[in-house]
Amino acid sequence: MEFFKRATHIDFLGQRRIAAVLSAVLILVSVGSLAIRGLNLGVDFTGGTLVEVGYSAATEPQTTRDALAGTEFADAQVQAYGSTRDILIRVAPRADTSSAEVSNQVIQTLRSAGQDVELRRVEFVGPQVGEELTEDGGLAMLYALFGILIYVGLRFETRLAVGSVAALLHDVVLIIGFFSLTQLTFDLTVLAAILAVIGYSLNDTIVVFDRVRENFRILRERPPVEVFNIALNNTLSRTIMTGVTTLLVLFALFIFGGETLRGFSLALILGVIVGTYSSIYVAGATSLVLGVSKQDLMPVAKEGAEVDDRP
Repeated sequence: MEFFKRATHIDFLGQRRIAAVLSAVLILVSVGSLAIRGLNLGVDFTGGTLVEVGYSAATEPQTTRDALAGTEFADAQVQAYGSTRDILIRVAPRADTSSAEVSNQVIQTLRSAGQDVELRRVEFVGPQVGEELTEDGGLAMLYALFGILIYVGLRFETRLAVGSVAALLHDVVLIIGFFSLTQLTFDLTVLAAILAVIGYSLNDTIVVFDRVRENFRILRERPPVEVFNIALNNTLSRTIMTGVTTLLVLFALFIFGGETLRGFSLALILGVIVGTYSSIYVAGATSLVLGVSKQDLMPVAKEGAEVDDRP
């Protein structure tokens, strides 16, 4: 624990140009993947029928894909789910066919291919509901970012508010880009994780900006870059302890939480790592580029205060 008691003097913002290049590359890759590959949206967003089947022995998703190939379910998405004997099948919306009929047809198709399966679960989301969820989820994210911009602007200063929102947008784009690159299922649990990441990353940034404001008032002769570096070093032990303890819980959730929570926990793990990075290199660096200085954060002198102090 000596490390956390010892004052550090790391020149974080001395590497801000390298960090800016790294962030720009990652954002370009993420945006490019979103434009080319898009997201592997879950049934929550696309609508359709989700069928969970159980095998009597361990199996592979490819075995199920082979059984469905050449049938009306050839375009269904198949993935492992939970144990080695559980398979999740996602079927696109079908006109004039109920989810119960779709699930029965899937089971019959698999059994006719000689596979010993049983139906575990069926879920149905209509395409209209999926479209509404997509729109509402996107609006929720935009409202959250806009509210944060107003809050930080009122609490600190406009340029710091822009820096904090830039960091949050950076985090959101990278997480969504990761899910686009890997084609992992993007569903409502992942969207909820991204909204949670916004709160986590903002909390980190607020802690740093609080210390920046204090340091600007104490270290009046220091340049802004040095003031930001001192603030980052002052809050480093808190950042490490918070990040490590949070990651321990999230890794446990990722390993033992099952397939249902895997996307949620993975998005949060990425969010904690990327959010910590952006609180250091994106929020502060953006505020410095916009020209924040000690004059912006000094308390406003009350009119007539000098007269009041006279004997």
